[in-house]
Amino acid sequence: MTVVSYSALSGVKPMRSATVNLKRNSGRNNLGRITVRHKGGGVKRLYRMVDFKQDKYDIQGKIEAIEYDPYRSAFIMRVAYTDGERRYHLAYDKASVGDIILTSEKAPLKDGNRLPLSKIPVGYPVHNVELQPGKGGKIIRSAGSSTQVLAHEGRYAHLKMPSGEVRKVLSNNLATTGQVSNQEYSLTVIGKAGRKRLMGIRPTVRGTAMNPVDHKYGGGEGKQPRGTKRPKDIWGNVIGGRKTRRKKKWSNKLVVKKRVSKRNR
Repeated sequence: MTVVSYSALSGVKPMRSATVNLKRNSGRNNLGRITVRHKGGGVKRLYRMVDFKQDKYDIQGKIEAIEYDPYRSAFIMRVAYTDGERRYHLAYDKASVGDIILTSEKAPLKDGNRLPLSKIPVGYPVHNVELQPGKGGKIIRSAGSSTQVLAHEGRYAHLKMPSGEVRKVLSNNLATTGQVSNQEYSLTVIGKAGRKRLMGIRPTVRGTAMNPVDHKYGGGEGKQPRGTKRPKDIWGNVIGGRKTRRKKKWSNKLVVKKRVSKRNR
């Protein structure tokens, strides 16, 4: 079992004004019936309201603390602005208490600053990228992730995603420079079943270990072959390699290069 190093955290209590207690339904609908399997239990958690827009233009903010967020893989940072307001932001890699950050078209090219993609040079890593102006960052928000600016072409900037996909994003959309914090998250080894239960994840049973009434692959003495051409879930839907993206999705025109599957790498 391995854990992430929390030595960089400040060890302070979360801001009460930026926390809310979310009701957890554990994969149940309004009738109490399970609609999403393998969910339940878990420790109590407070939701931190993170500001993904960072729309306080030309107002400097000072990092007061680096904190843990149970609802996301990355760390968050408490930022105090010069006008007295405090907000939570996604912490960038190597962020430290006392650093100054800024959202502006004239912001210097320094990790943690937020500026339009048109002002960011080719080859620079960014995260928390907007897909629509003013809507706030929607992509590249998980621990250790970043996207690279490949080119500027007209109204669009070309971004290379972690999956290898090259995508066009409007040049006036905002992005935060640098990489998301907590790069070690991907190296975590859960180690035991109990730790998974504390995370709110219930056991997943293989279909071949079930009875015929419970799954398409159930039954038989010993280990049996699948008996079908393609892998299917408990309801008989094809899974495992089936493409789920709509062929006529509106954003297809923004994809310059499709991602490369792990099988073909």
